[in-house]
Amino acid sequence: MPAISSKLFRGGIAALAALPLLTLAACGYGSESKNDETTKVAAGAKKIDGLDSVKIGYFGNLTHATALVGRERGLFQKELGATKADYATFNAGPSEIEALNSGSIDIGWIGPSPAINGYTKSNGKSLKIIGGSASGGVKLVVNPKKISSLKDVKGKKIATPQLGNTQDVAFLNWAADQGWKVDAQSGKGDVTVVRSDNKVTPDAFKAGSVDGAWVPEPTASKLVAEGGKVLLDESTLWPDKKFVITNIIVRQAFLKEHPKAVEAVLKASVEANKWINANPDQAKAAANKQLGIDSGKELPANVLDPAWKSIQFTDDPLASTLNTEAAHAVKAGLLDAPNLKGIYDLTILNKVLKADGDSPVDAAGLGTS
Repeated sequence: MPAISSKLFRGGIAALAALPLLTLAACGYGSESKNDETTKVAAGAKKIDGLDSVKIGYFGNLTHATALVGRERGLFQKELGATKADYATFNAGPSEIEALNSGSIDIGWIGPSPAINGYTKSNGKSLKIIGGSASGGVKLVVNPKKISSLKDVKGKKIATPQLGNTQDVAFLNWAADQGWKVDAQSGKGDVTVVRSDNKVTPDAFKAGSVDGAWVPEPTASKLVAEGGKVLLDESTLWPDKKFVITNIIVRQAFLKEHPKAVEAVLKASVEANKWINANPDQAKAAANKQLGIDSGKELPANVLDPAWKSIQFTDDPLASTLNTEAAHAVKAGLLDAPNLKGIYDLTILNKVLKADGDSPVDAAGLGTS
């Protein structure tokens, strides 16, 4: 399998060096639930696979609402029985991949680019994608006083969350499609790419340090609340307006040793998505409640409502779009052409879906068999 490019390797190492301490301090890395409802164990419940706990990671983004809702409603704990559901929250993919590789988490919700990077950098040995979670929820939001059309983006400063992250790759690919040249590593060129943590991007936008941002929800709607305008919804660039924004990954060793625990988490995930799609208003409130517990502050309605509308929740990992996103990273010069064969193992998810009377999902030729 071709190795990750030296460019991305250096960028990834730098990101890993800088981010974990921030995550540890500010994001509740390894933190236990503050919501007693999420950790109640039913009377007579038994441990799964003899495990004391299963460690679950996710981001404080609405694009990770499957995990937010599953936690807030206690669905993971219900399925895990007397095995405790432990949680850790993250700001960025590299720190979550590091946590997965070190065994600090077992299963995580994460974007496609970090999953691809984690898989390729380990020569296919670190993780498997075991399910889908969400599509959409990414927008290019700009200052309308400086940018009134797509062509006006040229020459401006546009924020993305991190070098090589999912939105960074998407923006670099879109800029290349406009015929603009940008050095992926430095972010300099016909457009200046400013790598900015989603937590600080709204302040940078308000201060005029950036002219726009290609970001996930709820950051995009926070920028709109600060006077920004949605110039482009990324979903319009994809067939059927669907593309993977959040996957579920697992440590390969954990999958091999504890398939029953993995199945329990996937059952909870499928149940969460089913409930989200059947009860969108209640689900929106539940996700926001958990965001408030995790961060100390819930989202206001003028941010929450438009953000929620742009996200689709699905168990399908939309595998063909992962392959396309990898091709975008290659085109941007961030990745050597990877061999992603085997990155998916959807066996347990399809077992869960079949038991629920739902159709199986496909790995687009990138599965284990």
